[in-house]
Amino acid sequence: MGEITIVPIGTAAERKEFVDLAYRLNASDPNWVPPLHMEAVELVTPGKNPFFEHADVQFFLARQNGRTVGRISAHIDHLAVGMDPVQGMGPGTGNWGMLEAEDQAIAHALIARAEAWLRDKGMTRVLAPMSMSVWEEPGQLTKGFDHPPTVMMGHQPERYNDYILALGDYAPAKLLNTYELDITKPFPPLIQRIVQSGEKNPRIRIRNVDKSKFDTEAALILDILNDAWSDNWGFVPFTDTEIKYAGKKFKPIVHNDLIMVAEYDGEPVAFMMTLPDLNEAIKPMGGKLFPFNFIKLLLWLRKPRVRTMRVPLMGVRKKLQSSRLASQLAFMMIEYIRRNSVANYGASRGEIGWILEDNQGMVAIADAIESRVNKVYTIYEKAL
Repeated sequence: MGEITIVPIGTAAERKEFVDLAYRLNASDPNWVPPLHMEAVELVTPGKNPFFEHADVQFFLARQNGRTVGRISAHIDHLAVGMDPVQGMGPGTGNWGMLEAEDQAIAHALIARAEAWLRDKGMTRVLAPMSMSVWEEPGQLTKGFDHPPTVMMGHQPERYNDYILALGDYAPAKLLNTYELDITKPFPPLIQRIVQSGEKNPRIRIRNVDKSKFDTEAALILDILNDAWSDNWGFVPFTDTEIKYAGKKFKPIVHNDLIMVAEYDGEPVAFMMTLPDLNEAIKPMGGKLFPFNFIKLLLWLRKPRVRTMRVPLMGVRKKLQSSRLASQLAFMMIEYIRRNSVANYGASRGEIGWILEDNQGMVAIADAIESRVNKVYTIYEKAL
């Protein structure tokens, strides 16, 4: 078999090698969506991805018999380390992620090297996989291997989960669920009555965002998000640089009628963000924009026609959480976006998530609109 050698990387050529390996190892998986190559490289490049501004990151490649046969990242997010431990992260917690390996022995050698790096940096606990921020692609897929992920969600082979479990010392820390539903059907009568009741309340206003005021609207949504999610497990606040970076990436797929802001007595108190599933457009491209795919993508972005809409983010200010008003605002936003998705984009399927397994409020909303869990991502933990 040959000795497995794990080497740290740092050059641009090595980063490209790191990125390219995923395309080779996942080429035969019909449900893997090749990311645009330029974005995949940007993700792992200091100075391009603002995650590096508050994190120590090391990438490793595994080589055997002169071939590159695996990869992994190890990282310490100093914002996450500074959070309250009851929220999942906290002092002494590091991460590994972006695992790709030809077989179990290679995967175990990579994980051991990532753990050693974290231990050398003073970490006493690992949460993994995390690729790389909690806001990117957290968790190992453990249910839903039979269909592709939606935009900004991960997809890993089932054997990678087997590799993690075979180590024997990783335990599930948290499950992240996504929910799917048929959006061509009206919601149950009870939900319709709740929406209609809200429409009669003069204190409630549900409005579209205004993309012509993108920066202002983005700042408003992130303000609500930081308040709404601040006590959630895994929460790490966005930096100003990350806000600008996310805005630049989101803007091409943001549409006024797919993002709602709820106001109560004139105050913005909730939002719901929905994105057309970009993965449907880029999956056939194999990660390449040139020579002609960029034209196809530009045409698609102008007026997406999609099967699936994804709700990646939704939040209600803490002062209203656990109130009947919070769920009413949520149902109103979901219903209005459901209508727009079907009428304006031809969508037939919705996906909500990820949602923490123990987020009772969001799980109750997902159940009430008769959605079902279609994918589960598991975040594992281990004492170092």
